[in-house]
Amino acid sequence: MSDPRILTVRPEPDAYAWTFGGAPPVARIAPGTVLDLYTEDCFAGRVRSEKDLVSEVCEFPFLNPQTGPFHVEGAEPGDTVAVHFVSIEPVRDWAASTTVPLFGALTSTHTTATLQPPLPETVWIWPLDRTRGTALFRAHDSDIEIELPLDPMHGTVGVAPANLEVRSALVPDAHGGNMDTPEMRAGVTCYLGVNVEGALLSLGDGHARQGEGETCGVAVECAMNTVVIVELLKGIATPWPRIESDTHIISTGSARPLEDAFRISQLDLVQWLVRDYGFGELDAYQFATQAVESPLANVCDTNYTCVAKLRKEWLPRRETHRGLHARLRESASGLRL
Repeated sequence: MSDPRILTVRPEPDAYAWTFGGAPPVARIAPGTVLDLYTEDCFAGRVRSEKDLVSEVCEFPFLNPQTGPFHVEGAEPGDTVAVHFVSIEPVRDWAASTTVPLFGALTSTHTTATLQPPLPETVWIWPLDRTRGTALFRAHDSDIEIELPLDPMHGTVGVAPANLEVRSALVPDAHGGNMDTPEMRAGVTCYLGVNVEGALLSLGDGHARQGEGETCGVAVECAMNTVVIVELLKGIATPWPRIESDTHIISTGSARPLEDAFRISQLDLVQWLVRDYGFGELDAYQFATQAVESPLANVCDTNYTCVAKLRKEWLPRRETHRGLHARLRESASGLRL
């Protein structure tokens, strides 16, 4: 690859997108462009202490600000945009998590309505040691402190949806969006099917770390400095977001109920094996059944997200997505910002 163009974007507070679709692009970029981005946390930086309750300092529905969108030149419906995450680095020495009334997997919600009162709104501030790569949990009701490793990721990456839809940045679906999978970390390539001219790519919702499922609905939320390389695969359709790491191929599915999200991710993985690895459909179904790993991404958002992943070492040596992940990985290793 030739030396890429580098575009640095540090949005002003009023320059974020809050939806996928419906927002004008902040820039047009050519395939191969490196984006050096600042992304704000899901609270738009307003939760800064344990006294900052989301219900008081944030304004619904203005949650989960996205940096973008970016118009990818030449991208048309039926193509795929590839987003390679070169680096994801927390900006601050702290991150925030919280319980939110009527939100999360272990509480009453607007759609799972009960007579139980909402859980109390509580904020945890996690000190981050960016040098040592740790995040510190401090309990409210005891003297327990536990240090966990940083595992920075992006909860949200996506393109404009199909069929003239505009979706909240809180919603995951076939366009990507708020999938909240810990698999979206540095070193992976995310493949997103293009639905509109230019794709209109955005990303945000940085997490210093997150457990699978994001049970309470909120990860260790923080602003990020993130570098990605954006490429375009002409004539390759991607019906649901896919992720490729050095070790795995990964399909996602987002829906409610949870078993439908599971089915979508498993079916997409089977179809991926058929298209790129030479399997017959039933052989792919049988092989995936015995070899797949199926971590949850989130069970709290408006749609749930499931992941289906397979180890590359167990697959035939075939090229997927025109071998783009390996080329982007090589390009990233030589990148100097």
